[in-house]
Amino acid sequence: MQDTQSLLVCEGVTRRFGSLVAVDNISIAVKRGEILGIGGPNGAGKTTLFDVITGMTPASAGRIVFDEQDISRATADRICQLGAARTFQLNAAFEHMTVQENVEIAAYFGRERRLFPGLKVGATTRRAASEALELVGLGGKARMVVGELPVLDRKLLMIAGAMATAPKMLFLDEPVGGLNAQEIDFIIDLMRKLSVGGLTIVLIEHVMRFLIALSSRVLIMHHGSLLFEGRPEQVAEDDRVVEVYLGHGAKDRLKRYFAVGVGKSHDTRA
Repeated sequence: MQDTQSLLVCEGVTRRFGSLVAVDNISIAVKRGEILGIGGPNGAGKTTLFDVITGMTPASAGRIVFDEQDISRATADRICQLGAARTFQLNAAFEHMTVQENVEIAAYFGRERRLFPGLKVGATTRRAASEALELVGLGGKARMVVGELPVLDRKLLMIAGAMATAPKMLFLDEPVGGLNAQEIDFIIDLMRKLSVGGLTIVLIEHVMRFLIALSSRVLIMHHGSLLFEGRPEQVAEDDRVVEVYLGHGAKDRLKRYFAVGVGKSHDTRA
């Protein structure tokens, strides 16, 4: 019987690089409308898992089904066109082009197959780009050159580019890395707004306040495998997670977050 409640299903997904097993037999399901948070130490395999799901690198074994379609061997552009968009740890953009032009490119190639790309984008693409920029708060900076943008706006630009493809699921790889507390809160509010609109979100983040505040379910990876899966408030109670990832200091801070109300604390060390 097919799982129609889940937008994404990964079955035994593995990625090997020679003798290194970066992703080791991962099986997860992401329900429609869910916000799933993924944490874990550097080198745990989080970004590699994203790369495999979104077609950046092929799986060595396993099966991936997105929106009831097998995408295990699909290309990255096709997966995006099917409705799975992503951002990256590092700011990915055309530095010498404008903000508007960058998002127009994403909208043009990310929504449908382009066997014979044209030299100009049409009105539909321009409108999609403009709407995405307004959604993330960059509408007033559409004509700025990307190279002039501060870190927060570069993060927002990647999100706008992803949203311009009309995704069903958004993959965010460390979306608040390098941001201050107020900027993190801005991204939290934006993600909540996108989620209310029906978007399914999967995010990787080391800033635990962000991860915990948004996620309805949390996965912690270690050495390519799943170390923990459960509700956000259970993360700090798992001895294995505390030992290999959080540490006792972060455990205590996370407990305080839940004591005072998730998202109210501006201590970003956890």
